[in-house]
Amino acid sequence: METQDTATRYESLDAIRGVAVMGILAMNIVAFALPFAAYVNPVAGGPVGNLDLATWFFNFIFIDSKMRGLFSMLFGASTLLVIRSAEAGGRSAAGTHYSRMIWLALFGLVHFYFIWFGDILFLYALCGLLLFAFRNLSVRALVTWAVAFFVVAIGFLGSGWLMFALAEAGKLPPEAMAQVRENLATMNADMGPGAASYARDVALHLGGYWQIVADKLGEKAAEPFIQALMFLWETMGLMLIGMALFKSRMLTGEWEAARYRKWALIGFLIGIPPLLGLAWYQIDNGFSAVSTFGASLSLSLPFDVAMTIGWAALIMLLIRTAASDAVRARLAATGRMAFTNYLTTSIVMTTIFYGYGLGLFGSVGRSALYLFCFGMWAAMLLWSKPWLDRFHYGPLEWIWRSLSRRKLQPMRKPVPVQ
Repeated sequence: METQDTATRYESLDAIRGVAVMGILAMNIVAFALPFAAYVNPVAGGPVGNLDLATWFFNFIFIDSKMRGLFSMLFGASTLLVIRSAEAGGRSAAGTHYSRMIWLALFGLVHFYFIWFGDILFLYALCGLLLFAFRNLSVRALVTWAVAFFVVAIGFLGSGWLMFALAEAGKLPPEAMAQVRENLATMNADMGPGAASYARDVALHLGGYWQIVADKLGEKAAEPFIQALMFLWETMGLMLIGMALFKSRMLTGEWEAARYRKWALIGFLIGIPPLLGLAWYQIDNGFSAVSTFGASLSLSLPFDVAMTIGWAALIMLLIRTAASDAVRARLAATGRMAFTNYLTTSIVMTTIFYGYGLGLFGSVGRSALYLFCFGMWAAMLLWSKPWLDRFHYGPLEWIWRSLSRRKLQPMRKPVPVQ
């Protein structure tokens, strides 16, 4: 997303943001190319081969939710940095911050309704409106508040999973059973093996552009607000963790290598064993809608957070100790243009997969989708640095900044005198 002024920029923070915006495509690629049911359930469209199942397994353990978590943490860190930059520049911190968030919310709604349904910008903007109140808290206080938000998130979604699980087992009181069973049948049709929604989704996304837009402006018009209600708690917790990690100097690359190594090891040791158990829980239950809902949306949350922190530590360690100056510069440029790269990815991928483009929706297996990821990652790394060698901001970062400040910002860098 929009980043801080050049004078106060941390290259390591930009570089890890570059990894995050690339990583979130590894998580989103399934939702770009296949019906949404396949996002959490690999057999939503019917039986799949071993390679696709292995790809789902790897993603569930290492990628899904972790890359979104990393992106969310870095949004929290960057938001704090932008607030500090406004204060240092003599501008109103509140005015700068809230203007940015309002415009980001509008970008998010345009993204959802007119480009891709998987938008996170609107959710980030709503969380951002709340983040300002936490800007001056200590690291300990930020972590405490984050844990509180995570507890609410687990309780909110976990209670729904428990209700469905009890209904599936026939252990609810008779007066509650009928309504919950009806909701369970709907969830199975939307998310279960051989989901009835799968073929409808394929037909919709192989149609024309305005057909897809009309669907989102019609039945799904309230979806950004419903998604925000569901995921605000978890996302707020992740952003507050990001602010805490920034204040503790973890995300600025200032820790010793041994400390990064220790945190990466702890994060993975806490996260991987329970996630392996949750993966088996879904397999053992034939990827029932109840098992995928519970494992993906509530039961995995604390372990996803631990894994996300582990990923952040490992990536920072590699950036500091293994990446060459050239690689670090490419990643940092990609991170400085995260907003542009995120939205450009949506445009490129929907054009490849939707019916108004190449029409590949629903026809590429889960494992083969990573070829498209590799291509988009290469594009981000190749174009971001040459652009920023000539311009102060990415194209959408410049638009966002100009709108937020109600004044066109300088764009082109001065040509060096020979």
